[in-house]
Amino acid sequence: MKVLLTHGYFLADDPKEQRIMKPYAPLGILYLAAYLEQRGTPVEVFDTTFASRPALERRLLEARPDVVGIYTNLMTKMGVLAIVRFIRSRPELVHTRVVLGGPEVTHHVDRFLQHGADVVVIGEGEETMHALVGAWREGGVSAPLGDIPGVAFRDPATGATVRTAPRALLKSLDELPMPKRDAVDLQPYLDAWRTRHGSNAVSVSTMRGCPYSCRWCSRAVYGGSYRRRSPKLVADEIQLIVDRYHPDSLWFVDDVFTINHSWLAALTDELARRDLRVPYECITRADRLNERAVGLLQKSGCFRVWIGAESGSQKILDAMDRRVTVHQVRDMIQLAKKHGIETGTFIMLGYPGETEADIEATIEHLKAADPDQFTITVSYPIKGTPLYDDAVELRTDPGPWETTTDRDIKLKHPHSSLYYWFATTRVVSEVRHHKLVRANGNGHGGARPALAVVRARAKALMARAAMRIDPALRALEDRARVLVGASGAGSGSGGGGRGTGGGGAGVIGSDGARLGGGGGNGGGGRLPVIAHTGS
Repeated sequence: MKVLLTHGYFLADDPKEQRIMKPYAPLGILYLAAYLEQRGTPVEVFDTTFASRPALERRLLEARPDVVGIYTNLMTKMGVLAIVRFIRSRPELVHTRVVLGGPEVTHHVDRFLQHGADVVVIGEGEETMHALVGAWREGGVSAPLGDIPGVAFRDPATGATVRTAPRALLKSLDELPMPKRDAVDLQPYLDAWRTRHGSNAVSVSTMRGCPYSCRWCSRAVYGGSYRRRSPKLVADEIQLIVDRYHPDSLWFVDDVFTINHSWLAALTDELARRDLRVPYECITRADRLNERAVGLLQKSGCFRVWIGAESGSQKILDAMDRRVTVHQVRDMIQLAKKHGIETGTFIMLGYPGETEADIEATIEHLKAADPDQFTITVSYPIKGTPLYDDAVELRTDPGPWETTTDRDIKLKHPHSSLYYWFATTRVVSEVRHHKLVRANGNGHGGARPALAVVRARAKALMARAAMRIDPALRALEDRARVLVGASGAGSGSGGGGRGTGGGGAGVIGSDGARLGGGGGNGGGGRLPVIAHTGS
């Protein structure tokens, strides 16, 4: 039986990522490939990242696989639907079974089945895909699937959607083989990084799930679980990566890398025992850091830690159910910097209930915390998250499902469409101005830095002024929409004037999830803008 796995992300179609150029290999399908091959099923992986859609289509026609498995997330949905349409349009592929999995499919099962998928895998994919392949191998394309947990399909007699019993999560991640990185060519990834940034990185996943309850975050694949590979096996994988690919750094895609301090200590000891020290970057929470944990990060090679903040307003953090305080975030950023570790943090604007005073509190928080980098996102609700349910009266209709994603859902705010663009500009400019003034005060002045101070201050003031006249801008937009509607030109499916907007340009990398990397959990409701706060 021929099995082909792919993921439908094409770098050539993503101008924002082309500007950022920090791509990662699709860890999700590489885990799946390794699992299937370990159990006797040969697998071909077609990595679309640096390929083209016509190249994938040619390969499908050449290989004529019995099963095509496609990892699907919010960012790749449109590409995946195009691949499915192609398969369904070709008589040569009439017997090819299309299986979709990943975070995007869980809450859109009926839609994906209606648009050509044969099976949707709900939840963790390794055991389920192995069972599907086995059923089709034994019983052909019409084999019954009702006894396979964790799948959805259409009843051949009635066309109704059939959902089988949920599949239990793997009890031990140590049962999984290492992801099959040699199934794809990692060199283009390494070269893209080095060409743009002077150094490169390889992504690694050590855990699945997140037990926390942030209301904007998707848990579509692993739920609220927390499971982790043993430190020895993680060290084995790091050793293999270093020996084979010689990366400059690693990116741990885990949602909360320091969640278990005993595990972190064991990994640190195991790496030290092997004299294995590779610079790495990770994400965590402020409440899972302390002096000991930060010391272990430094000792084990961490050069940058991203600490979730989301807002400088405690009111907004509580509304998000972040279960952390502004002061905890601030203190842990400072603690990491004291240990010589670079810091990054995440900021989310536009969360329901946020006011200009909350945005100003966020600005003051960033000034006081002084992270080396931060990202700004404008919130949007992803189906299946508590925020999506909370905002039922605030959500706009993004348009036809097959041509839009949840990123197109807008939250109705009493603001014009430009408000959060100005707010983002204000946050970035005010924080930059603060850093430049402080640098000048420390003796790093001169004509150019002085000019930069003036420019940053001017941008901040203009953005603040624009925010203050926003009611007038909103009135003009509302009037324009009325006129357009009256002229018969069509009113659109959600209006531009009341949404939060797209927010920005790209993803920093919990993005493991974006390319099948590790998560399926992280990143729900984020659309990050990289904002480097250093001069």
